[in-house]
Amino acid sequence: MSEHFDVHGGARLVGEVEVVGAKNSVLKLMAAALLAEGTTTITNCPQILDVPLMADVLRSVGCEVELDGDVTRITTPSQLSHRADSPAMGKLRASVCVLGPLVGRLRQAVVALPGGDAIGSRPLDMHQNGLRKLGATSSIEHGCVVAEADNLRGSQIWLDFPSVGATENILMASVLAEGTTVIDNAAREPEIIDVCTMLTEMGAKIEGAGTSTLTVEGVERLHPTEHRVIGDRIVGATWAFAAAMTRGDITVTGVDPHHLDLVLEKLRLAGADVTTYDGKGFRVVQDVRPQAVDFVTLPYPGFATDLQPFAVALSSVSEGTSMITENVYEARFRFIEEMVRLGADARTDGHHAVVRGVDKLSSAPVWASDIRAGAGLVLAGLCAEGVTEVWDVFHIDRGYPYFVENLNRLGARIERVTTDPERAITEEQS
Repeated sequence: MSEHFDVHGGARLVGEVEVVGAKNSVLKLMAAALLAEGTTTITNCPQILDVPLMADVLRSVGCEVELDGDVTRITTPSQLSHRADSPAMGKLRASVCVLGPLVGRLRQAVVALPGGDAIGSRPLDMHQNGLRKLGATSSIEHGCVVAEADNLRGSQIWLDFPSVGATENILMASVLAEGTTVIDNAAREPEIIDVCTMLTEMGAKIEGAGTSTLTVEGVERLHPTEHRVIGDRIVGATWAFAAAMTRGDITVTGVDPHHLDLVLEKLRLAGADVTTYDGKGFRVVQDVRPQAVDFVTLPYPGFATDLQPFAVALSSVSEGTSMITENVYEARFRFIEEMVRLGADARTDGHHAVVRGVDKLSSAPVWASDIRAGAGLVLAGLCAEGVTEVWDVFHIDRGYPYFVENLNRLGARIERVTTDPERAITEEQS
């Protein structure tokens, strides 16, 4: 069976939507639970496909995982397996974040190379180099990352790029290492701060969260804790773009607007009226056609690469010409091929895309290549004449809880359609 969305164009989205826990945080917090024996409870978890996939990964190394609505309970035994090679690894990019905790706790790990979104190469060189600095050996063998250490000792580690995944893996390995570890050019994302907060609640000694330098004093052991996941800024930004694209009026709660300062400023430049509620949410009102704005993706606090599809989609219906520069993942511009199917006037040249806004897009069948591309195509479909079919929507389900339901409550008309491929072929032949 396969599923697609039928997206009816012409809707103006109005209303309020609540954002739950961040996908890019909860999966790493679940991995961090491996560092302490006992039961760790994580609340405000998003009900998305990636959470049960990560639960399967943790079960494969010996944990008991209970998923109860927005609460996840992870019971980590005293004796863990060092082999994380669950079939779920191939469906989940974030599964590689168990590497650091396993090396930190067990001094060894065999972790299957991860799968996930098709947005370009994301090599593990920095992850491995960081572990080697801590005293481990690391190599790729038979489709797995293999790491082992007699002991882990603190070290000065410089990252060539502020990689979120590398920062997290090195951080989680170093909290149980001997001595002091300093990670320079570390990622600064709010999700990194969230991981540091939970690790500190577990007994880790970390300074510099939210800056480019993390200093970790190793401790002998950690203890389980209860932690609430921060709101998902990428989902929050999705609703902000939805308001701007459909000339709507959306209030977003459950996310810190300061995590979206640059995004909201871009929407102001596009002509939106933006109101923020300190620490609680924001409102975006767009009464007229958006104005063209340029976007450049950069590590936080720059414009997130995850939001590039929405920048392209907004530019496609704006008045004027936008330049969009992608500096993080080279394959993100695959999204533009699908936007052209919808009538967008867009051209790419290396890391740059030029998008000339059109009055209205036109419906067509399109395919999601990753989570954010899928959501971006749905928003574009809302701005298109006719009914747009968005396929491979399992990507969207990996990152957005109740996406269709929330859109319909805001005034959209979207249906999830389940198709039996064999039946469709038979009917076509007849």
